[in-house]
Amino acid sequence: MDQAELRMWEARCIQEEPPWCTAACPLHVDARAVCGHLAAGRVDEAWAALCRTLPLPGVLARICDAPCRASCLRAQRGGGLEVGALERFCAEHATRTPRVTALPSRGKTVAVCGAGLAGLAAAWDLARKGCTVTLFTHAPLEALLDRYPGRLPPAALDREMETLARLGVTLAPAPEVDRAAAEAALRTFDAVALDPEYCPCEILDLPGSDPVTLATDLPGLFAAPGSACRADTSPAVLAALGRRLANSVERHVQGASLAAGREREGVFATNLFTDISQVADLAPVPVPDAGYGPDEARAEAARCLDCSCLECVRHCAYLAHYGSYPKVYARRVFNNEAIVMGSRQANEFINSCMLCGLCAQVCPTDFAVADLCLDARQGMVARGKMPPSAHEFALRDMAFANGPHSALARPAPGQDVSPWALFPGCQLPASDPGATARLYALARQALPQGCGLLLRCCGAPARWAGRDETAGAAAADLRQDWEGLGRPRLAVACPSCVVALRAELPEAEVHSLWEVLAEAGLPASPSAAGRTLAVHDPCASRHDPDQRAALRGLLDRLGVAWTEPARSGNLTECCGFGGLLVHANPPLGAAVARLRGEAAPEDFVTTCAMCRDLLARAGKRSLHLADLLAPGSDPDPAARPAPGHSQRRENRARLKEDLMRDLWPDTAECPEPEPWAGVAVSFTPEAAARLEERRILVSDVQKVLFAAERSGRFLKNAATGRRLAAHRPVAVTYWIEYEPDAAGGFTVHNAWSHRMQVREVA
Repeated sequence: MDQAELRMWEARCIQEEPPWCTAACPLHVDARAVCGHLAAGRVDEAWAALCRTLPLPGVLARICDAPCRASCLRAQRGGGLEVGALERFCAEHATRTPRVTALPSRGKTVAVCGAGLAGLAAAWDLARKGCTVTLFTHAPLEALLDRYPGRLPPAALDREMETLARLGVTLAPAPEVDRAAAEAALRTFDAVALDPEYCPCEILDLPGSDPVTLATDLPGLFAAPGSACRADTSPAVLAALGRRLANSVERHVQGASLAAGREREGVFATNLFTDISQVADLAPVPVPDAGYGPDEARAEAARCLDCSCLECVRHCAYLAHYGSYPKVYARRVFNNEAIVMGSRQANEFINSCMLCGLCAQVCPTDFAVADLCLDARQGMVARGKMPPSAHEFALRDMAFANGPHSALARPAPGQDVSPWALFPGCQLPASDPGATARLYALARQALPQGCGLLLRCCGAPARWAGRDETAGAAAADLRQDWEGLGRPRLAVACPSCVVALRAELPEAEVHSLWEVLAEAGLPASPSAAGRTLAVHDPCASRHDPDQRAALRGLLDRLGVAWTEPARSGNLTECCGFGGLLVHANPPLGAAVARLRGEAAPEDFVTTCAMCRDLLARAGKRSLHLADLLAPGSDPDPAARPAPGHSQRRENRARLKEDLMRDLWPDTAECPEPEPWAGVAVSFTPEAAARLEERRILVSDVQKVLFAAERSGRFLKNAATGRRLAAHRPVAVTYWIEYEPDAAGGFTVHNAWSHRMQVREVA
């Protein structure tokens, strides 16, 4: 990712867009922050937030007519926030006011003619920016008090005038201003700003001023028409006019562009999205004649919706886990790719994305964190900056599924070529080989013209890991098997495989098995009727309404009542397997599965074997649809525990052996057993748990024991009799603590692994 791509990603995230109140305020007061502080009882902090934005805050906070209120989202749910009353409360109840400071002097002199709100605001801002300001007052300051009777205590105005004097603003009597006087002033001052209440541009016989910059045809003179300050003009609008004058003067004395980057000066339209569909109505707290007291101000401020977007974060446990939002995440990914080039923390973030697409589904601007993270994985893999450890186990598992012990490509029994082939994916055979075999029998019944079988992995794990070369090789092998079967139509059981096969084999006719079975009209299984289940849509079916409808249609045919979880359909949540989260970040993967399981009280039913197993591992009773369509002897398959990592491999191998024996005995394939496969091994309960947690396979342990016992290279604890051996079969070093048992095998007490190479010193 380069800087241009980073800017593109950042621009698509709207979380940092201002709320509607701020965008509708001519001075951009952060009313959201003010309300947040007040709701928590932090009056001084709320006042400080006002003082950061408002010129002459002691004046404006008391007279503000809150033009933002109409734009407040709460206006649609009971009534807009009483921001003006809250500002007055802050001004009257704050116990300390932040000290106003100025930047170092710029050596520039500015004349501000007129001490209405616009002139005072311009003088305030310019003095803080380091300009030397002379404020020419057109009338006694009591005129300002007269304009807002009863709302502006004289003492408040006096305090702000004292602050102006401390900032270096000098007051001088206002002269009569005409064009000649203005030209003379420009010879004395670096710039001149005219308060339209005192001197609108029409009086100077000026043709007008630019509405954005307020520049006139006299360079350095900035003015506004008299229409800008009618008697009913909002005080906030007048102060914002003074701020616009000050911004133009500052740009002029710096020699900068007067117009560039001023699109959002004053009132503008924000792009922020906030979902208020579930927000209940709540009426404003009435404002007493004397103004709010502490309890009333706190209650009114608590009505603030704290507007933000965060739709993706609210819907995704992964995004919420890392405590920020996509714009920040894009910067984090860029820094990791371009600067740090592989920090462990950033790698974990990149590798933990489930790639499920929910973020883009709920984002108003379609920000796809999945694309961001997958691009980063692919780029870092290509540059050798992504350590293989995060996804190595998943890739080894994929290789086993595509290896001689698991992979199988056969036409229907008794046929040389079949028009269909069942592709169950690699996870259903690993989860429940018996259900896979029964499902194949059901597919042959639904497709009597002939249905072969294609057992292997679709290659999705390699794509998710950013290992495109590995995925390409798997796709080539898949294509070879498919073409060897005569290019049949594919009935695919796994939703992720449906997506992958349509991408890897675009010329193939890929169907969801569940749609095929729904169209076949097979007789219902009576054992499934009378129960109620919650439908868990796999995230891979998010954009496949036909596949989701087939699941529900089959449940109807089975007589199963079904409910929708809190989020389903195109808003369904991932189980934690997507994107290989469960391997890259096991604790977060477990948390994601647990949260998904809490989405409905009923048992779940799904068409994804990994969804079923991860939900079961998280304690959620769950069924695969195959348990209902082709039930086995298990009286309660929803309670079936998820098999461990080693058992999953054994299940795949056993499925192939059983199918070859039962359906294709004349073409049976029996790979030669590995020399280490005969090592008899058992595990203490603690060791078995560690193997599962650390993703160490029984076969890994057997390799270590075989190498150690054959070579005699192990350490022995004389006190316990236990042995300690290490072996590095490929890229990982495994350590096993074990002892021989009475049956001629070995009992394992502990196991761990690492990627360091331990070299002997002669």
